[in-house]
Amino acid sequence: MKPKTPYKNIYDVLKLNRFIVLAVVIGTVLVCIISVLLVVKLHKETVGSAFVVNTDGSAIPIKLVSQRENLEVEALAHLELFHTYFYHIDAGNYEKHLKKALWLGNSSVDALYRQKKADGVYNRLLQYSLLQKVISIESGVNIEKEPYVFETKTVFEINRGLIVDRYELITTGNLIHVDRNFPNNTHGLLITNFFENTLRKIQNENP
Repeated sequence: MKPKTPYKNIYDVLKLNRFIVLAVVIGTVLVCIISVLLVVKLHKETVGSAFVVNTDGSAIPIKLVSQRENLEVEALAHLELFHTYFYHIDAGNYEKHLKKALWLGNSSVDALYRQKKADGVYNRLLQYSLLQKVISIESGVNIEKEPYVFETKTVFEINRGLIVDRYELITTGNLIHVDRNFPNNTHGLLITNFFENTLRKIQNENP
């Protein structure tokens, strides 16, 4: 009978080590596979979603469909704001309004502003204390592909004291994304290729 030894057989130790290593490798592979599957599943669930941070710090999911709806709302708001600043002017506010309008468009807007200035539009505004008042703004914008094409119908009145003339102006152009600039360009959109297409005098109507 062989005497007992406190040391295990070297082969038994190697077998045990090999078993442990094999178990660790298999476990690691299983964890990796499960992790990949979970990531793929999470990606599929969130591919149509975005998140914004609420005032209390919680994350709120927003569907991409909602993002497109928000884009249309912001685009229409941007166009209304621009046309209000650019065309709702009088002797007292025209410099302030035009300065704000120029933040919302690119060089095409600036070129039109300079052309109007060279034609004496703003000098006549000052000389005769004219009031150009926007009555309504109706815009349509295609948000399927950037740059977004738009067309806007602006109805405004020019008050010459006893005479009030009403006009309908059709403008067109494109919208592109830019960095938001608070408070100068809160929507993060910029008007490009801006053009005044048609201007016609219409019969005066009650606003």
